[in-house]
Amino acid sequence: MGKVKTHKATAKRFTVTKSGKVKHSQQYRRHKLGLKTAKRKRQLRNAAYLSEAMAPTVKILIPYK
Repeated sequence: MGKVKTHKATAKRFTVTKSGKVKHSQQYRRHKLGLKTAKRKRQLRNAAYLSEAMAPTVKILIPYK
């Protein structure tokens, strides 16, 4: 059986932790930052984890990460 190709767009956005969770950066952190409060922007710096339902889909797309 051959190798599975990595979906490059997914690989740039997600990482799989050692415990198997899928980590990603927060959304709403790119545009219109002047409208958002400092507290909101500060909280958006922290990484987030995908839900249990979405994680298996992403793991299929990035098999070797």
